[in-house]
Amino acid sequence: MLNLCILDADTLGSDVDLSIFEEFGNLTIYPATFKDEVVERIKDQDIIITNKVVLNENNLSYAPRVQLICITATGTNNVDLEYTRKRGITVTNVAGYSTPSVVQHTFGMLFYLMESLKYYDDYVKSGRYTDSNLFTHLGKPFNEIKDKTWGIIGLGTIGFEVAKVASAFGCKVIYFSTSGKNNNPAYKKVEWEELITTSDIISIHCPLNEKTKNLITYKELQKMKKNVFLLNLGRGSIVNEADLARALDENLIAGAGLDVLENEPLKKDNPLLHIKNKDKLLITPHIAWGSREARIRLIEEVKLNIAAFLKGERRNIVE
Repeated sequence: MLNLCILDADTLGSDVDLSIFEEFGNLTIYPATFKDEVVERIKDQDIIITNKVVLNENNLSYAPRVQLICITATGTNNVDLEYTRKRGITVTNVAGYSTPSVVQHTFGMLFYLMESLKYYDDYVKSGRYTDSNLFTHLGKPFNEIKDKTWGIIGLGTIGFEVAKVASAFGCKVIYFSTSGKNNNPAYKKVEWEELITTSDIISIHCPLNEKTKNLITYKELQKMKKNVFLLNLGRGSIVNEADLARALDENLIAGAGLDVLENEPLKKDNPLLHIKNKDKLLITPHIAWGSREARIRLIEEVKLNIAAFLKGERRNIVE
């Protein structure tokens, strides 16, 4: 019978059924696995399921039985693919499972910031509304997104779905292709300068690479509209965090929503934790991908990857 393990089950949440993998063999579930625990936990395994645990020659060389590594994500940078190819270990991932969740979170972040929802919630719960002689309170005016320009950085699968929803709200959608290869006729492709200077809302949905690292620094933030809302749902290092903190405190932009950070979890000395204008910033702990439905889709896809592998079929194999 095969042995399989999940090395970091906590990344999948406690509300999804991981027992579906028991049909493949002896399943061991670890909530989390630290670097010095990897060798002991994988040495007798045939199949490894993991999200972020680093797997390379330093630990896989002690696990001669491993045939398959299933990454419970799209990104594969935690696995040494050169070594797995040399060893003949198959690696699979999952793509597309989180698109509706990320799109939903993008708009959730925008409306929270744009409509000052924390301020209004606090206004009511503090008792100030109870003491008021007016039925309403407009202490923080807000705008509609209808007729605003929404600039998308990275019109891939997620960016395209964001564009569709933004269009439904009446936004004018433009996009910038970080690779230069995307030419989607459904929306207007623009140069970098036009996107950052004309957009009222900017959302980031591109991968992190040499072209996109520090794509947005203080220089770019200075060029943006004063009323712009910047949303990063790509990768943390795309936006320079120190520069963003400075821009927010100097009121260069209206607000920023971040679901991704350069270091996750973020460090205590991160300048974003110490800005003066805290109401201009919303940070969520890399949860955009993680609706319950998305995580269920993810687990089901991993199961199908394993089943296909055992049948000798190719499915979601990382080349």
